[in-house]
Amino acid sequence: MIEISVVDEKPQLVAGMRRRGHYKEIAVMLPALFEYILEKGAIIAGPPQYLWHENSVEEARKADEAGNADIEVCVPIAAKIPERDDIKCYILPGGKNAQIVHKGPYEACMPAYERLFAWIEENGLKLTGPLRESYLNDPKEVAPEDILTIIHAPIG
Repeated sequence: MIEISVVDEKPQLVAGMRRRGHYKEIAVMLPALFEYILEKGAIIAGPPQYLWHENSVEEARKADEAGNADIEVCVPIAAKIPERDDIKCYILPGGKNAQIVHKGPYEACMPAYERLFAWIEENGLKLTGPLRESYLNDPKEVAPEDILTIIHAPIG
């Protein structure tokens, strides 16, 4: 059984970018975002994140297949940096989150999402915002089976 915990997240200042496309674009967007924020001298204040705006696993599959998934990536930073058209600074809201840790390749995380959605429903809760994936290690530095991702679901 995959363990789910409830945590209180603090609001976070982030630099982020958002576009429509296929989920595989996350692997292009995050390095571009890191390059920009490091160029601007930002102090990184947490792991990079992906915000999942689709409301179900099925909706996400359809959006990815159609190439119109709502893709948003961000990196927590210590202080605001200059923005540009495709990169903005904003506050990710805090609050109560259900979270689950997925260990393994990103492509194999759907069972964790399914378990999280089921847990939310079983407990009579509702999503109050986009889900977030926090990437705890770098797939260039660890084997695919050792990749760690925390999936956070804002609940109420």
